[in-house]
Amino acid sequence: MAGARGAGRAAATRSRPGKRPAEPEREPEQEPEPEPEPEQEQEEPSPLCSPAPGRIHTSDSGLSDSEESVFSGLEDSGSDSSEDGAHSDGGHGGTRKTTEKQPQAGTSSPRTEAVVSTPAEDEYAEDSSDEEDIRNTVGNVPLEWYADFPHVGYDLDGRHIYKPVRTRDELDLFLDRMDDPDYWRTVQDRGTGWDVQLTDEQVALVQRLQRGQFGDVGFDPYEPAVDFFSGDTMIHPVTNRPADKRSFIPSLVEKEKVSRMVHAIKMGWIQPRRPRDQAPSYYDLWAQEDPNAVLGRHKMHVPAPKLALPGHAESYNPPPEYLPSEEERLAWEQQGPGERKLNFLPQKFPSLRAVPAYSRFIQERFERCLDLYLCPRRRKMRVNVDPEDLIPKLPRPRDLQPFPTCQALVYRGHNDLVRCLSVSPGGQWLASGSDDSSVRLWEVSTARCMKTVPVGAVVKSVAWNPNPAVCLVAVAVEDAVLLLNPALGDRLVVGGTDQLLSAFSPPEEPAVQPAQWLEATDEERQGGLRLRICHSKPVTQVAWHGRGDYLAVVLATPGHTQVLIHQLSRRRSQSPFRRSHGQVQRVAFHPSRPFLLVASQRSVRLYHLLRQELTKKLMPNCKWVSCLAVHPAGDNIICGSYDSKLVWFDLDLSTRPYKVLRHHKKALRAVAFHPRYPLFASGSDDASVIVCHGMVYNDLLQNPLLVPVKVLKGHVLTRGLGVLDVAFHPTQPWLFSSGADGTLRLFT
Repeated sequence: MAGARGAGRAAATRSRPGKRPAEPEREPEQEPEPEPEPEQEQEEPSPLCSPAPGRIHTSDSGLSDSEESVFSGLEDSGSDSSEDGAHSDGGHGGTRKTTEKQPQAGTSSPRTEAVVSTPAEDEYAEDSSDEEDIRNTVGNVPLEWYADFPHVGYDLDGRHIYKPVRTRDELDLFLDRMDDPDYWRTVQDRGTGWDVQLTDEQVALVQRLQRGQFGDVGFDPYEPAVDFFSGDTMIHPVTNRPADKRSFIPSLVEKEKVSRMVHAIKMGWIQPRRPRDQAPSYYDLWAQEDPNAVLGRHKMHVPAPKLALPGHAESYNPPPEYLPSEEERLAWEQQGPGERKLNFLPQKFPSLRAVPAYSRFIQERFERCLDLYLCPRRRKMRVNVDPEDLIPKLPRPRDLQPFPTCQALVYRGHNDLVRCLSVSPGGQWLASGSDDSSVRLWEVSTARCMKTVPVGAVVKSVAWNPNPAVCLVAVAVEDAVLLLNPALGDRLVVGGTDQLLSAFSPPEEPAVQPAQWLEATDEERQGGLRLRICHSKPVTQVAWHGRGDYLAVVLATPGHTQVLIHQLSRRRSQSPFRRSHGQVQRVAFHPSRPFLLVASQRSVRLYHLLRQELTKKLMPNCKWVSCLAVHPAGDNIICGSYDSKLVWFDLDLSTRPYKVLRHHKKALRAVAFHPRYPLFASGSDDASVIVCHGMVYNDLLQNPLLVPVKVLKGHVLTRGLGVLDVAFHPTQPWLFSSGADGTLRLFT
């Protein structure tokens, strides 16, 4: 027996592929030569004892219990059919072959003859099923621990179970997958690392388990139930076990628990459940409040208003003074339902029996029910608050002086409404443009008209050059911008301006520009005209840059050419935008940074001229923006709208308005900041100018202080228009305004 077992182990060791060649030579004394002893088991292999020919065991202890049971079942259900015998090793890297092969027909070996000549014995007398069992005996140890070792575990004799040598790449595996028709039934044994081919019975078992069926083919889950216990009463009990002692003797543990509960109830630690009140839970919703009633707990309950009691008019026999006359009846019929004092006409009947059914009875009952359950009723808690405490604590206007308070001068001379005005940088001269096709130049201190320049059309905009070394006035007339030298003030400045304009030399190859620069004729130069910039569309506004070399123009045209920028020194014109974002209303240059502000109907966009990109988009929440002004520091913006709103933006705070002021009753036409004082003003079609104190602090944590200080009136409402333009004096707290009544006014 020992010899047979040793021979079986030696054969299993010799047939194990992947074994190192030095292994049997290193320990020859542990592997004795098998004795030629006949083996009973080789004559008729049993599926329960030995593996099928050409196939290895799939059970190993390295797997989980469920997997081991499945694989052991697969081995037990295997057949020894010869069609699953020898498998090609070229199709699977590391597929094991059994060294034992079926003897060919007609060829007999001595070993086989010896087996045949042995007398029949009990095949279960000696269980030699572990002779070729390459079972991994590491137990439940994770196989990841052997990832860095050449072996994957140990067999029953304690020898290494080496991993198969896998030198085939993905391409070879793909070719094997295409060539081998049995590749799909090949699985890898995790315990040994070898590839195993499943038999048809094992594949069928796996498919049954995947479908949720039982592993045994012959098991019937729907077989009829066997009624082991019938419903008949029998004389003999099913079990005659004596009853437990605890069924008739009181429990000491339960007694102790009950005593503890009784003590807790006496001490008040456990409150017994109160019996539920069986009274109905419904009640009269509109009953009078009684402190003892259910509604007494509802502190915010407000009873429904009672119906008015009927008066003499509802009587079937009212007094004669309540009966309407024919004129009152006609007037009642002509009135609407909401204008009538009574929703019926009083009538007189001889007796109550003669009164007909009321036609509006169902409608009035229905409206009453709607009032009862749809009308929200809640008690408002009246808070005793002093109205003065609700007003924010603002400084007194007398503490915010100086600001303009009264009208000082009136500049008369225009025959039509004055649309625009502009003050010279020194504050000595004033330019105004009117619908009477003229530009007038005034002396501020005396209100004397120094010069009148006829331009031949309505003047839309006037802007004085902010550079004190240049004496130029830009005038927007129809589709042209006229550059005038008013020849007022210092003669050196006037002469330097003409010399600056005449020093320009045109380039040899003139570039294509969106505007055309034309020199004035000798006759026009006598009137003060120096240059004419012609455009393709009417001009609505002109605005100078702070240094006085660049000029922004707004054209009344749809498209991306609404805004043009002209350079005076080089006489160049360019269109800065590629596409349009709506009809442009106003433009303004930032006083200190290379920013251009463009106000459309619903938004104000801030563009960086050097980077040529959009920096911010301000949303004023107005229907139509009409005017725009930038604070001298450049961090705050105000804009007015035609829906009588003045919006203050803090660029460092948000793109939403910081404050919205609604002091005017009609549309705003102009807004302006004072260059030095914390003042801003707005002119409206209600013929008033409102001056506000707007202090901007250097501390970024402190918000601007906005206080309206004065309402200035003096202009007369003409053709529905009031104040059309406002501007502050550059050095004094004075305010200029132009109106539709053809006058300009100075408030000091």
